[in-house]
Amino acid sequence: MTIRRWALAIIAVVAGWLAVLSAVMIFTDAAPGAIVFFPREGFVGNLPTGAAVVGGGGIWLAVRSDDPGLGRALYRAGGRLVLPAGLPGCLPLPAR
Repeated sequence: MTIRRWALAIIAVVAGWLAVLSAVMIFTDAAPGAIVFFPREGFVGNLPTGAAVVGGGGIWLAVRSDDPGLGRALYRAGGRLVLPAGLPGCLPLPAR
């Protein structure tokens, strides 16, 4: 296998993994929080009631909520890529 094929395989695996995690946030309420990458301007002001920003960086925010439908609400608020956080095997959430 050439280097080009290896690179394409790695890109495909990463893209598939991100797609699965994004789908988890849209279709389930399994995660108590989420990491939102590349939020749109005004995102924090559009957060649903009960959701709180518990951390962040230059291109991401960590959001926590006990209410159902967090993933869909974060996409509606302006999140471009929403991944689960706070579950075993997921990105850890900062303490409240």
